[in-house]
Amino acid sequence: MKTFKLKILAADKPFYTGPCESLIVPTPQGKYGIMANHSNIIIAVIPGAVFYRVPGEEMKVAAVSHGFLKVENNEVLLLVSSAERPEEIDARRAKYSVQAAKQELLRSKSKQEYYAAQAHLARAMSRLRVKDKYDTLKNRVEE
Repeated sequence: MKTFKLKILAADKPFYTGPCESLIVPTPQGKYGIMANHSNIIIAVIPGAVFYRVPGEEMKVAAVSHGFLKVENNEVLLLVSSAERPEEIDARRAKYSVQAAKQELLRSKSKQEYYAAQAHLARAMSRLRVKDKYDTLKNRVEE
């Protein structure tokens, strides 16, 4: 299968750099897929799960926050505020973050506070969903 160069960069660290066969990212319009030789594009990315396939390996998943994706000349750059592998996510902490973000929403007094709380809630929910899916798949494989 044909590949393209993928760089996933989080604000605090490089997450992945290397060859990729396919990539699926969450966007405001839904999930968006990228394959080798995709046309040039820049799109917004929202909190959710990113799926990518490295040659010779199974599909990998990561929880990402807001950012954007640029495709140019068979190279893909995904810039996000944060990116985490499912095994790096602490489920208890993620659940606490969801509850804290819900409380922020209720306490918000301005539109800016409300939108910030919505962003925190979206990120916390996506981390929890990715962790839950990973744990479910891991348990099925172990059985």
